[in-house]
Amino acid sequence: MSMVYLKSPNTDPAFNLALEQYVFDKMDRSKEYFMLWQNNNAVIVGKNQNTFGEVNPKVVEEKGVKVIRRLSGGGAVYHDLGNLNFTFIMDAKDASDLDIKLFCQPVASLLQNLGVDAQVNGRNDITIDGKKFSGNSQYLKEGRIMHHGTIMFNSDLDVVAAVLNVAGDKFQSKAAKSVKSRVTNVKPYLKENLTLEEFEKQLAAYVFGKMPIETYELTENDMNEIKKIKDERYARWDWNYGKSPEYTVQKERRIDGCGKIEAYMNTKDGKIAEIKFYGDFFGVCDHGELSRILEGYELKKEALKYALENTDIEKYFHGLSMEQFIDILL
Repeated sequence: MSMVYLKSPNTDPAFNLALEQYVFDKMDRSKEYFMLWQNNNAVIVGKNQNTFGEVNPKVVEEKGVKVIRRLSGGGAVYHDLGNLNFTFIMDAKDASDLDIKLFCQPVASLLQNLGVDAQVNGRNDITIDGKKFSGNSQYLKEGRIMHHGTIMFNSDLDVVAAVLNVAGDKFQSKAAKSVKSRVTNVKPYLKENLTLEEFEKQLAAYVFGKMPIETYELTENDMNEIKKIKDERYARWDWNYGKSPEYTVQKERRIDGCGKIEAYMNTKDGKIAEIKFYGDFFGVCDHGELSRILEGYELKKEALKYALENTDIEKYFHGLSMEQFIDILL
C-alpha cells in the first residue's frame, strides 16, 4: 500500500482537525497518509474530556487561544507555531487495539539520529531526559486508524503552563484534568542549529525512507468539503465545550496504564438511571454504548458483573480490567 504526503496549507485549528477527519473519512482507502500541520495558538482537548476543566479561561481570552475538541481520546495539549503536528492514517492491523508506540518510534528514531536521546515512554509520550515534548493519541473506525501527535520544537512553554493551569477559585469540579508533566522543547537538544522547517523536511524524508514521496494538493472540492466539516463540528461550541457534567454521584480514579476515569451517575432506588464517563483515557468504542448497557442495573458487584458479562471493558478503556472498572463504580 503506497503512502501519500499531505501538508496542511492552513494554521487554523478547526480547519486542521476537519482536514484530518476528511482524509480519514473521505479519501482513497487504498492508500496510507502521512500529514504534517501546525496550529496557531490552540488548546486541543481529548474527545472524552470536560473542556471547562482543562483550560484557564482568562488566559484563553488574553492570548486569543482557540479551544477545539478532537476525535481521539487522551489529554489536552497546547499548540502554537513552535509546535509541529504529525498524523498517520492507514488500515489498522487489529481494529480492537491501540498501538501508540508504533507510530511514535519514527519521531524518536530521527531525533536519535540527530544526536538527541529521545525515548518513547508511558502510555503516549515521547521524552528527552524524562521531559515530555510529544503527546499522542489515536482514533479507530471501520478498520482504519488515525494516529496524531505533537512535537514541541520551539513552543512558548510559559503559555503551555498558563493556559492548561485552571485556577481553583474559578472552577470547582471533579472533571478530568490533563496529566501535568514536565515538558520541554526539542530545539535546545539539537547539535545542529535546525529551523523547524528544516526539521519538518527531515521528518518527512525519514518517514518515507526509500519510498518515493507522493504529495497531494487539496482541490477546490476538497477545501469545500473540509469547510463543511469544520462548520458542522469543529467551529461549534456544542462540540468543543458542550455541557459540563452535573450528577448526583461522582466517582474518579487514575489507573496506571489507562489514565484518569470519572463516572458521573444519576441513581434512583439504588439503580443507575444515567451514567456518563469523562477522562483522558483511550478506547476504540464509544463509551455511550457502555452507559446504555449499565443503565437500570443496581450498584452492586453481582448486578454489575451480570450486566457486563459479555462486554470487553478494554474496548472502552484501554488498559483497564473489568475488576478495576467495577471497583471504580462502587
